[in-house]
Amino acid sequence: MHSFTFDDILEEAGTFGRSQKRIFALLCMVSMPWAGVYVGIVFQGFTPEHWCRDSGVSEMRQSCGWNLMDTRKITIPLVNTSGVSVHSRCEQYDLDWNATGLTCDHPGIHFADTQQSKAPVTSCKDGWEYDYEGRQSFVTEFDLVCADAWVVDMFQATVNVGFFIGSIAIGYLADRFGRKASFLMSNLLNAVFGILVAWSPNWILMLVFRAFYGFGVKGGWVAGYVLITELVGVEHRRTVGVLYQMLFSVGILILPLISYFITDWRWLQLVITAPYLVFLSYYWFIPESPRWLLSQHNTKKAVEITESIAKENKRTLSKNIETMRDNNANASTASFMDLIRTPKMRKHTFILSFNWFTSAVVYQGLIMRLGILGGNVYIDFLISGLVEFPAAFLILLTIDRIGRRLPFATANIVAGASCIITAMIPESMFWFKTAVACIGRLGITMTFEMVVFVNTELYPTFVRNLGVSVCSTLCDIGGIVAPFLLYRLAAIWLELPLIIFGVLAFVAGALVLLLPETRGVPLPETIDDIEFPEKCKDNALRIIELKRTQAVNLLPTNSDVTTNKDPEMV
Repeated sequence: MHSFTFDDILEEAGTFGRSQKRIFALLCMVSMPWAGVYVGIVFQGFTPEHWCRDSGVSEMRQSCGWNLMDTRKITIPLVNTSGVSVHSRCEQYDLDWNATGLTCDHPGIHFADTQQSKAPVTSCKDGWEYDYEGRQSFVTEFDLVCADAWVVDMFQATVNVGFFIGSIAIGYLADRFGRKASFLMSNLLNAVFGILVAWSPNWILMLVFRAFYGFGVKGGWVAGYVLITELVGVEHRRTVGVLYQMLFSVGILILPLISYFITDWRWLQLVITAPYLVFLSYYWFIPESPRWLLSQHNTKKAVEITESIAKENKRTLSKNIETMRDNNANASTASFMDLIRTPKMRKHTFILSFNWFTSAVVYQGLIMRLGILGGNVYIDFLISGLVEFPAAFLILLTIDRIGRRLPFATANIVAGASCIITAMIPESMFWFKTAVACIGRLGITMTFEMVVFVNTELYPTFVRNLGVSVCSTLCDIGGIVAPFLLYRLAAIWLELPLIIFGVLAFVAGALVLLLPETRGVPLPETIDDIEFPEKCKDNALRIIELKRTQAVNLLPTNSDVTTNKDPEMV
């Protein structure tokens, strides 16, 4: 009896019918709150203008009716920054103001220059004053400025550490215990630790809970991505892959709107976390991956789910699907060694990992660079979100016509060239410089979106989730490295980070050209399908032949034509 692969059966059950569209719509929602987790620090960790509080002058301010700026002029020394005199953020005059003769009549008058130059200076002793601008962040609540400003960097670093560990752990669990179970477990962790972050009574517990929060967020996102790509036909993988990620861009657009109205960081954290509670209800609405079940020799359950998909798609299965072939009889468990044991798997792992790293460094670096340049953070976020949509449409327009490899490499090279050119454009040509930088942002967004689904297409089923998770851990390392590259190098020369970003993107683009083309190729089931790709080509030809046979069977026969003739024409 002829045995069929899951791709064969999926052609009859429907490659992207009502069932897959429903599941896809549900799983896409997971990408939106991830935007808040990934870049919400811009609003939750907002650092306003600040300076040392002097308890003595603060009492006078209240009795005299002075404003904050009046007291800053009196108590804070001027420092030279880039040739401009500004008030210090971390130092104050060390004076007994009762002995200076300060009165309510002269709040804005400085000491005489001779007295001011001789006045001793000390670090902040009584905390800080903040120009809140209507926003309460964890920075202002826990006084994370000056010597403690490093905690803000750790807020982002700890979530990336969580991403790193969670990607590997949940990636392994998804290949060992299933995509659905891992997805639901991740969302439970997200809900619990997201709420605990909002509850944190001090910054130490906030960082600990933030790390656990990151542990579940990315792993659950990847598990959902792999699940939907395994449920649709080869011709729809690119669409669901790109649109799944496009919802992250939608989250980027929604985040500044929510943050504009919710100005307390704790309430904003709860709003970002709330969707993960809703995602727990997916237990009743999404199935396990039949491909994964087959890789675990659970043909009975795979058949049951496939029949359910066909029924919802209003399709009838003519094949005896109990004969679906298990292509992983000797490899039901995944291990890291599977990713590097054979030559082509090893090459794919290295190139994809480097692209994950580069995408994260350049993508996050370009976004954070907006903060260095100044401007309205809400507008900047809207622009950064809007520029991602053309990237998604360019991918959809090119990858089925041209393939995966060439657009992937070109996007890297365009991003690299734009970064280097932007660094060379003088500040006087502001709008031209901004336009070229946006092209770079567009290119690296295309790269970030393409590396995800190309990653899924270059690993066999039994190790696919682990492969994506392991490679994407370099993204998390890139997320940790990016702020250090940006801020430390920018202190030497503002444009130096752009040069580094450009070089990394050029190298990544060149490496992509060494990958095989995956357009129209069925998802590999075994390592042999990677090492000996002619097997995958045979599967593709079999699917094409199956479609042709089905089309022929739907045509009317000669007897049908005769039987259905108009009586008046007989």
